[in-house]
Amino acid sequence: MKLTPFLLDQWLEQKFSADIEFDLGSSTGPIWTLRELLALGGDMESLLDTNLFYTPPAGSGELREELARMENVHPEHVLVTTGAAEALLILFHAAAEPGANVVLPHPGFPSNEAIADSFGLEIRRYRLRPENGFQIDCTEIQRLVDGNTRFVLVNSPHNPTGAVVSESAMDALHDFCVEREVQLVCDQVYHPIYHGTPVRSAARLPGVTVISDFSKALCLGGLRIGWMIERDARRREAYLNARSYFTVSSTVIAEKLAALAARKREIIYDRARSIAQANLQLVDRLFSEHADVFQWVRPAGGMTAFPWLTNGMDARGFCRIVAQRGVLLVPGDCFGCPAHFRLGFAASGERFPRAIERFAAVLDEGIPVERAATVRGR
Repeated sequence: MKLTPFLLDQWLEQKFSADIEFDLGSSTGPIWTLRELLALGGDMESLLDTNLFYTPPAGSGELREELARMENVHPEHVLVTTGAAEALLILFHAAAEPGANVVLPHPGFPSNEAIADSFGLEIRRYRLRPENGFQIDCTEIQRLVDGNTRFVLVNSPHNPTGAVVSESAMDALHDFCVEREVQLVCDQVYHPIYHGTPVRSAARLPGVTVISDFSKALCLGGLRIGWMIERDARRREAYLNARSYFTVSSTVIAEKLAALAARKREIIYDRARSIAQANLQLVDRLFSEHADVFQWVRPAGGMTAFPWLTNGMDARGFCRIVAQRGVLLVPGDCFGCPAHFRLGFAASGERFPRAIERFAAVLDEGIPVERAATVRGR
């Protein structure tokens, strides 16, 4: 089993360098400190008295109950994981049977295809096209499904495009998959961060397996806590068994802090929405002023946009030059779309206006995009 080089994380390593002053590459929300989180109502003395032992493999009862309240499901339907990454690993592992296929979005999070390929799964891609606002085409997805399809994956709000699957489209896809006994998986790590009409959680639909985490909308990536909502008891048993082999459990401290965050989620969500929406207006202005260089589809949710160079050239060289000026973007070849780049507009928080000023200054230097396209490298 071999994994292809993870271009996205290799590129993002630069954010830890002193040369990068503004991180517009990361896809997370405004960062919280431990002090700020505990100030929401945490008890430091209680935390210090925590027994540093294993948590239950499915997650602590406290955390599962808070997540169940959040998703309006029964606590037994909740399985805690080590981030959404482990949840996806468990799903692909469970799907890995001879001749099986999975239906995935393109572009999509790079690890999905790499893990599926490493398990020998056939990958069937449905396209998210900019001319269609990066919306899913249910008819296209339905044509890809057959008797060997183990699951269909949707990501909403989507990383990297920010597209949102409407409730009607999710309902139609749910009914189609349930009728054919094909699992529908919704990765909704950015829910409920929307910049237009909000949609309800896919957990409202009985036939959907939901994946989420504390890294994106809840802005606490350092906890490395995710979760799955699964109503099918046989699947839950298989997932729990896999987790017992993969990671055994999460850390007890992280689960306690995650339970606090889940209880105070509206405060965290409100901060994320406020910062993301204010920063998105600055992105609007930037791309309007430089419409000769960039095109984009304004994200309807989440914390990332996926603009592209109007001349269709490879954006890696452009991202390289911008990084040399201290601003980190992510080249689109990390997502299989070389003319695009990902711009995160929430991770830098209140510093984002300064970051956009620096980005605009680089553009005002008049660097020819054609020359930038020849500048390669990491």
